[in-house]
Amino acid sequence: MEQQFRARPRDQATEQIECYILQNDLAPHSKLPSERDMCSMWQMNRTTLRSAIRRLIVEGKVYHRKGAGTFVAPPKLERTLQDVKSFTDQVLQNYRSMQTRPLDVRTAAAPRSMERKLGLAEQSPVFQLRRLRCINGQPVTIEANYLDPAICPGIEQYDFSNESFYNVLAHYGITVDHGHQTIGITYATEGESELLEVPVGAPLFYVSGISFDSQNRPIEVFKSVTRADKIRFSSILTTQPKEKVEQL
Repeated sequence: MEQQFRARPRDQATEQIECYILQNDLAPHSKLPSERDMCSMWQMNRTTLRSAIRRLIVEGKVYHRKGAGTFVAPPKLERTLQDVKSFTDQVLQNYRSMQTRPLDVRTAAAPRSMERKLGLAEQSPVFQLRRLRCINGQPVTIEANYLDPAICPGIEQYDFSNESFYNVLAHYGITVDHGHQTIGITYATEGESELLEVPVGAPLFYVSGISFDSQNRPIEVFKSVTRADKIRFSSILTTQPKEKVEQL
């Protein structure tokens, strides 16, 4: 006897909300009906509806403002894995505004693993730059960059709240040509949750890697944690030989 597939109530509620948004052609930041009205419209209980809304919030499709209601979220910014453009360039190309708050700008000793990646001798100093990046005023990602200060003397004097990191490197004649990076999932710590304005334990993308110049010399080691409800990553599939940029 064949078993009939039955969608769970939360899945059905999620589909109802998504269909409502599409059928009514709701623009970003449009307000959805009240929870009471949606429960009445689709004959569902409030617990199921709230579960569906929480799922859509995590997926970045809606957002909730306390005391105001639930709203359609703007589309996520898409970052192409094969693209070596800076995050700032990618944001500006999508007609969005970028704000940056430096959290840590200093030259200090680094772990041996960092020295090895950058090809440095033991106990060498490493320039460290950690920044909070916001899109249209909303915190999205915390980025950290590490590099040999000998290749860019005086870099700590730049105002990284206004200057693009890659543009600063260009002032020293340094251009990133290719790199390797890995992407995984992590969960917000207390410090990250405060900066990114997400609950402790919220899922975040964790990206780490290393960039090289055209001579295959290591330029920077980078790490970042990014809100999964604001950014999505995409990749280009091809049967062509591997390019210089490899995404692991």
